[in-house]
Formats: sequence, C-alpha cells, structure tokens
Amino acid sequence: MTTKTAARTQSRLPAVAASDPDHIRNVALVGHGGVGKTTLTEHLLAAAGAITRAGTIADGNTVSDADPVEISQQRSAFLSVCPVRYRDMVVNLLDTPGSPDFVGELRAGLRAADAALFVVSAADELDDATLALWEECAALGTPRAVVINRLDAPRADLARTLAACRQAFGGVDGNAVLPLYLPEDPARPTAGTLVELLTATDPAHAEDRAALLEAIIAESEDETLLERYLSGDDLDPAVLAADLHTAVGRGHFHPVVPISGGDEANFGLRELLDLIVRGFPSPCERPLPDCYTPIGGDGPELACDPAGPLAAEVIRTWVDPYMGRVSLARVFSGTITTDTPLHVSGHGGADRGHPDHDADEKTATLLGPTLAPITSAFAGDFCVVARLASAETGDTLSEQRQPLVILPWQLPEPLLPIAVRGATRNDEDALAKALTRLSAADPAVRIERNAHTGQLVLWCLGEAHAEVVLARLRAGGTTLETEPVRVPLLATFTGQARGHGRQVKQSGGHGQYAVCDLLIEPLPRGSGVQFLDRVVGGAVPSQFIGSVEKGARTQLAKGVQGSVPVVDVQVTLLDGKAHSVDSSDAAFQTAAALAVKEAAASGGIQVLEPVDAVQITVAEHHIGAVMSDLSGRRARVTGTEPLVSDRPGNRSVVHAEVPAVELLRYPAVLRSLTGGAGSFSRSYLRHDPAPAAVATALLG
Repeated sequence: MTTKTAARTQSRLPAVAASDPDHIRNVALVGHGGVGKTTLTEHLLAAAGAITRAGTIADGNTVSDADPVEISQQRSAFLSVCPVRYRDMVVNLLDTPGSPDFVGELRAGLRAADAALFVVSAADELDDATLALWEECAALGTPRAVVINRLDAPRADLARTLAACRQAFGGVDGNAVLPLYLPEDPARPTAGTLVELLTATDPAHAEDRAALLEAIIAESEDETLLERYLSGDDLDPAVLAADLHTAVGRGHFHPVVPISGGDEANFGLRELLDLIVRGFPSPCERPLPDCYTPIGGDGPELACDPAGPLAAEVIRTWVDPYMGRVSLARVFSGTITTDTPLHVSGHGGADRGHPDHDADEKTATLLGPTLAPITSAFAGDFCVVARLASAETGDTLSEQRQPLVILPWQLPEPLLPIAVRGATRNDEDALAKALTRLSAADPAVRIERNAHTGQLVLWCLGEAHAEVVLARLRAGGTTLETEPVRVPLLATFTGQARGHGRQVKQSGGHGQYAVCDLLIEPLPRGSGVQFLDRVVGGAVPSQFIGSVEKGARTQLAKGVQGSVPVVDVQVTLLDGKAHSVDSSDAAFQTAAALAVKEAAASGGIQVLEPVDAVQITVAEHHIGAVMSDLSGRRARVTGTEPLVSDRPGNRSVVHAEVPAVELLRYPAVLRSLTGGAGSFSRSYLRHDPAPAAVATALLG
C-alpha cells in the first residue's frame, strides 16, 4: 500500500474506538471469488454511515481493495480490515480474498476474526470451491451466518439457493442452516421488506418460524423453554435473541440473511448489521490461540483482557516508502501503547524459508486500522504498527519483559514454481532486497535457490498468486524476467564403456604427465558412484590413485551431457602410466576427467528425470477428468481411496507417480479441472529414465 493509497483509505473511513472488548465484533467475509464480498463490505460501510457513497470495483475506489495490484486486477488479493461503528458497537469487517490462490490471506482473516459472514450468490450454484471454503471455517469452529447475496440478479432463485445451503451446510436434517429473515413477498424478494422470523406473526411464515425457534431453543440453557414453546406459551423475544446469540456463538447454528448486493443495493443490510451486533460473539466469548515462550515453554493462558499479558499477532505486512515496514496486528490479550517496548517473535516457518527469529524493538508509530494515529489498542481490537524492522506476517508482538510466541496459522504448501532473474546485475541486487520484503509480507510464498539448476524459484499457490508476487517485486523498481523452470536431471550409463585419458604437456620446466584407462558400468538405482582400483604392477603409483578417483567423481558430478550429473555407476581404474618427475595430482585428475568424457562418448548415456509421488484429493465426480489428464502426463496411477471427512460431498484421493516436469503447471490445471476445489501434495520419489524425445526437450 502506497502512502497515497493509505491516505485515501484513512480519509474515507473515520477513526472509531470501542469502550471495551465486549463492544467489538470482528467479522470476516468469506466466499468464493465473484460472489460480491468487497461490494457487500462497501454497502455495509455506507449503511452504517462510515462512508457517504459506496465505491465500486470497476472504478477502483473501494475501501477494502485499495492496493494498486488489487485495483489493476479488479479482485481482492490481500486481507483488509474496515472498522465501522454501528449502534454502540465497533464492527471490524475483514474482507478476505475468494480465490483459492490466496487461501493464506483467508486463514489470516479467520485467525483474526471471531465470526464470519459466509456469502453465496442466489444466481449461482454451490460449487466445490464454496464447499472447501465452508470447510475452512468449520475446521476452526468459526461461528457463521449465511448471506444469500444478489437477490436482484437476473437468475436469482432464493428458494433454490436456500435449499442447496441447507443440504450442503445444514447437517443431517438441514436444520443447522435456517433463515432468520425472509422476503415479505417471495415472488418479488427485493420489492418489499424482510420479515424477521423471530417475531413474525403472519401465518404465511408460521412453518419457517417454528423451524427457526426449535433450532434456537435446542441450544438454550433453559431446559423449560422447549416445554413452554410446545405448550403454546408466548416466548420473550429477548430470551430468543439471547439463545440465538448462544447458538450462533457455539457454531452449531447458522442463520440465513438474504440481501441484494448490486451497486445500488440496500436491501437487507440493516438486518445483516443487526445480526452482527446481537447474534455474533464478542472477542471475550471466543477461545484464543495457545501461546508459548520463545524457548518452547508453556505460556500463560490468554484471555481477552486489556490488563493481561500483551499478545498480538501480525496478520498482514506491507512496506510503505515513508513509514517503512507496516504491520497490521490483532491484539488477543493486553494493551499495546505508543511507548510499549515490544518483542517480535517469529517461529514455525523455518520449513518455508522463514527462520525462527526474536528481536526487541520499540513501538515507533501506532495507528488504527484506518491508519489514523492512536495512543493504544487493547485486547479484541486491531492496530497498525509501523517501523518494526523485523516483523513478518504471522509474527507475535509481546512485551520485552514477557516475550511470547503464538504459532502462526497453517499455510498450504506452494506448488507452482516460477523461475525469476534480474535483467541486469543491478537488478539482481535490487531483486535480493525485494525478496526480503516479499518474504516478510507473504508467508505463503517459498523462495528457493535450486542447488541443482542454479535457478531462483518462487513457489506460489497458483497463477493468480504468482501474478501478485511478480507485481509486488516489480513495484519496487526491479526489472524482472521469468524463465522456464528446469527440473533437476541426472544421467547414468546404459552399459559398459571404456575411456582413455592422456594429459601430457611439456612447455619447459616442470611438465604434466598422466595416463589412465577407466571402465565405467551402470549400477542399480540409488547406488551412487563407486570406485575400484584394479591396477597391477604399479602402473599408476598409489599416491595418484586418489587423484584419479577425485578427477572421475568431479567430472561425473559436472556431467558429461550438458551439465547433468552422472550417478549410479562404477568406475574401475584398469591401467595407466606415470612419470617420475612430471606426474602430479592435478595431471591425474585431468586425465581421469578426459577418460570419463571419452567413455561417455563411446557408451550410451541415459537421462534420468525426477518422479514424484502425488496424492490428489478431488470430489468423486471429478475423478474421471483427473484420471484422463494424468494419463496424458505419463503418470502411473497406483490407487484410489475414499476420503473420510466431515466435509459435505464425497471425495477421493488418487495416488500416482508423475514425472516432475509434468507437474510444473499442475496447480493451475487441477484448479481448472475441479473448479478450484481440487488439491494435491507431492514428494520426491526417485529418478527414472526419460523417453528419448522428452530427454532431448529437457536438455534443450
């Protein structure tokens, strides 16, 4: 976010502050890309009076999609927090990206939120990607309400969408998902008003009201409430509202609110804000993550208490040209002030290229989520801390006198490789600095310098993620080039081959003299390089036997066909010659290398390509498409098995062995085949001989 963008965001949203954690609601908007989450956020802000007019994605003036990358691509790519005051509550709306490529931002939002609005479109079918997002929320036990958006769309069908949500998300009987509001006129849903079923008296809504009340009463702590309801007693609306709050907070019941989310919409927004305020839990009612000491000991049990030990977690990081590194944090416990001596701890990301780190820092600049200066932020709220040199996304902020660590949220494995390089030497230096900033801001990307190919590879979650990563790097002024990703190849001999190496030079003074004859033959896979000495009669003096071995091994490691290392061979020294004066270690190393090259030229060399073990998780109705695609990737399917899961719908896991070169773009392919819902994991298995045509292409 640039200074200009930050200033614009601050000017559009007024600063708000809560009196205590009980008067805060932290709500994430979750849903598939394109269902209208960002537009809904705009209209909620306008309905609550935070902004005078809702912006649009097309105009690039929405509050939550304010980053230049998001504006240019017209889609959410980063988590954003938009605070608004409604009634006597501060509601922090967390707009999360809907693309599977940005699931890391989604998980950061779910870590920071206490509840979620799960947004679906009344004009579209529920797809597998939507089910996957619901599972993301369910895995964390996040309280949810279902928002059926776009009632004003041409193909909108509220009854169909409600039935689909009940079937997919409502449990065995579907009663975990029921409408809290319904349109006054079902035939023209946006023409009238919404009817609140808790207090509805119209007989036309009696059946829906009865189902809602029974679902809410089932969660009540008043055991007599159901009996009174069945007896026909009038129930106090305040009691029902309290039980609704309990049912939603436990994550057992998910009320449905239908709204229209077009650019001119205001239908259902007040009702949705009322549900957030009265039905969603406060930060004090939600469990907090466990914390530890930097050395791995047990930390205190956190509570949402402003007077408790300080524990905040960085959920987003960006670099501002004037403020430096900027960290958006959710405060779980304690209070952070402008003069709090901070301890920054980052643990749990070493396997992704983020080494564990701890540093003491001073709070230089403290801002609110709107980037307006503040003096403090207490438990349950959000703040922005600028000029923390070592803070990265996922790090913990605590006090220096009591350093704590909250382990970061689980991140998916990035499986899409992008090879990059600077256009010039100066760009290479600038790229190194840009990668440091990228690593701090985006824990989902893995940065790797491949030891075999020498390429700098950025492992991303998908093509959309890769586009954002490259845009971030180029925004720093780096002229960046991408290149085809190379897989680490190996080679071996297909049969016995002999090589003669002769290094004889006389140029006055001490010369070079070494001759050796080598036999190279293949070994079983995984044997490595073995060396045997079969010289008789001292043709090669014993002090130079090691020189021959070193020269042969070095040449095999360098490669004899391009720069592809040779493995799984046995090198036998058969014979040689030496000179009493001119022979040396260097001469015999050179002679051995020449002998290896000659053996390779006279014998057959087989290129070996890496093969990965792959596990692909897909819905059963996508298995045919996945299997067909695998057959075109030279894959060997080793089996399938059903996946036992609480997630709606039947899924299976396909096990296969696939050449690594066929997996370079597979994340995008699998996403296309499965509508964004398929996933896979991979691990190196072995190197296998590559077909001749493939080997030629790989070497070329």
